[in-house]
Amino acid sequence: MALENKLGIKSSAELAREEERISKKKAVELFENGMLENLEAGKFQTLCEIHKYLFDDIYDFAGKIRTVNLSKGNFRFAPLMYLETAIKNVDKMPQNTFDEIVEKYVEMNIVHPFREGNGRSMRIWLDMMLKKQIGQVVDWSKIEKEDYLMAMERSPIKDIEIKYILKAALTDQINDREIYMKGIDHSYYYEGYVTYKTEEL
Repeated sequence: MALENKLGIKSSAELAREEERISKKKAVELFENGMLENLEAGKFQTLCEIHKYLFDDIYDFAGKIRTVNLSKGNFRFAPLMYLETAIKNVDKMPQNTFDEIVEKYVEMNIVHPFREGNGRSMRIWLDMMLKKQIGQVVDWSKIEKEDYLMAMERSPIKDIEIKYILKAALTDQINDREIYMKGIDHSYYYEGYVTYKTEEL
């Protein structure tokens, strides 16, 4: 059964395709319309704005804090009763160095503030911080899906792996359209969305 959506789609497979098509197109717009340049890097409100922009045509909950508990495998994300406190704590975390930025990213992933679309929004949010603070972004096309997912799974206990993987993929090409487009495609590929290429939308 599909998540409740604005498109009236009942099939999970059909919803996944439409969600990919619509939100990938929105991700391209984010790069082209300069909206990211006007948002404050590293703030939770900025993450909400990104999430809302990507998913507002699909879900009522776009940009809104989730109202259900979430888990993936054996891992439980921040429980509802602690969610607002956890968000405030992450918001206050420093983001001056590469290590601090990745630590903030890992903590926000543990919070998992939205019902759906956390990873895809957060990877854009992470790149915004890296771009502003250290003048680099991640070339996501250099990171294998399994390596990334395993490192993120282990990151709440030990973040050395995710730091190593991300650091090895850093590039100075912070305004390169191709790096961004390939990055969006890879970001979606990590989550199993592979029907559309950003350049074709």
